[in-house]
Amino acid sequence: MSAHDHLSYHQDSNGADRAMTTRITEGAEPKHQQLRRILLDLATTRLAPGAAIPSERQLIQEYGVSRITVREALGQLVNEGYLERVRGKGTFVAHRPVQSTLHLASFTEEMRALGHVPTTVVLVREERVPPSDTVAALRLGEGETAYHLKRLRMADGAPVSIDDAWLSASAFPGLLDQDLSGSVYSLAATEYRTPIDRAQQTVAAKPAADDVATLLGTKTGAPVLEFDRVSYSGDRPVEHSRSWYRSDRYRVQMEVTATAPQAVA
Repeated sequence: MSAHDHLSYHQDSNGADRAMTTRITEGAEPKHQQLRRILLDLATTRLAPGAAIPSERQLIQEYGVSRITVREALGQLVNEGYLERVRGKGTFVAHRPVQSTLHLASFTEEMRALGHVPTTVVLVREERVPPSDTVAALRLGEGETAYHLKRLRMADGAPVSIDDAWLSASAFPGLLDQDLSGSVYSLAATEYRTPIDRAQQTVAAKPAADDVATLLGTKTGAPVLEFDRVSYSGDRPVEHSRSWYRSDRYRVQMEVTATAPQAVA
């Protein structure tokens, strides 16, 4: 095997690593572009998010290329979001952001539709009197309780969001006894015949508070998307929630038209 051959690895059916040889050659395509293509394949098809990429020294030795060539290839992939550098540790496969269209759906349903595997950790489940803004949002009486449900939501094992929701106890009696690791919206429709069919929400960019940053695995003050939502079944408000999404792992796509809103008589 020449100095221009690279050993990349994938697993066979028994889980053992097998070597695949890829060659960088002299030719019309610049070497840094050849290396970029090889590393892109490694990052998108062979390694999981968070896995380490070989060091600059290893890449230089394995491919027989210069440090400038390696840094150019790695820099392009970092700028494109496929790789991320961690100071003092190395270069790793980045967590590719989940891209969502702006519509009403549960996290579980949305992640499955996008081809991701959703999982949930229930952090808080309790019944008590909610904060005053939630009392107003859910039109509760003085001293009336609601269900408090706080969950960490993950896609393919990586933290994506924290959902902190208050739900109407009168609309969903016994909800806290249900399996809350899946879609509450599905439970509302199937178990309670109270489908959540519309919502009003605002989205703002915020710096992550300490507790949010810890749960999402990011730094305090890192940018997060904060959603504040009131959800309805018909005309009845049944949920008030706040959610925090890692902005590097979640993007919102929307279509904007030039149609003017209709005047309300």
